Amino acid sequence: MSNLEDLYREVILDHYRSPRNRGELATPPAIRVEGFNPLCGDEIVVYLMVEDGVLTNIKLTGHGCSISQSSSSLMSAAVKGKTLTQVRDTIIKFKQLMTVHETSLESSPNPEVVDVRTLGELAALQGVVKFPVRIKCATLAWNTLSQALDEVSG
Repeated sequence: MSNLEDLYREVILDHYRSPRNRGELATPPAIRVEGFNPLCGDEIVVYLMVEDGVLTNIKLTGHGCSISQSSSSLMSAAVKGKTLTQVRDTIIKFKQLMTVHETSLESSPNPEVVDVRTLGELAALQGVVKFPVRIKCATLAWNTLSQALDEVSG
């Protein structure tokens, strides 16, 4: 398991050092939503372009710890170009990953348990559940994305 943990650590550090989809989009037409974690000071701004039910572009700005910033980068890469239904499904899966117990992280016939093999690079963040205080860091961008999708739908 050590090799897998090392790989996951490298994925997180890579996304922290070289974040994907950094920058801003013109608002309007893009949706702009801010997220803030008062416990640790993490901040994120999510910019979305949605056309014909597809998230065609996403950009992020902000600052914070390596977990919040790498999670936002991983999120943007995972959802860009997806339909809004696929994006919402990915948000649900990720949030399930952040709420499961460590012993449940393996493949299971139980539909409530996330099969990490289906998450791609997002699985790198599964170790966050070992540190409950860091879960808010990992989910900040995801909650902000969800809020932005609500504005698109609203």
